[in-house]
Amino acid sequence: MARLGVREADLEETFVRSGGHGGQNVNKTSTCVMLRHRPSGLQVKCQASRQQGLNRFLARRLLLDKIEALQTGRVEAQRARIEKIRRQKRRRSRRAQQRMLADKAHHAAKKETRRAVGPD
Repeated sequence: MARLGVREADLEETFVRSGGHGGQNVNKTSTCVMLRHRPSGLQVKCQASRQQGLNRFLARRLLLDKIEALQTGRVEAQRARIEKIRRQKRRRSRRAQQRMLADKAHHAAKKETRRAVGPD
């Protein structure tokens, strides 16, 4: 936390009831941890474990990972990578469509040869 310049006073921690697996324990106790970093506005929610203490630790780790990614610019790089993949998929679908149309034309030409011969 010190390396990233995050102070404990900047964190707002709230506890809510978890959902999902865990039975009566998660329904009755507030083991889910919501952690918010006030200066950046980043927020994480952790309900990975049935233990509140472990969820607090994991939530802090998740939040620090997010803050580090934001500071180092990894978020922008990841967004660019996702956009590149999206463009590639769009290109692939266009190629697939062209291939399909070529196959249709080939099939139509094949059917054209099967037509009955007229009196021409």
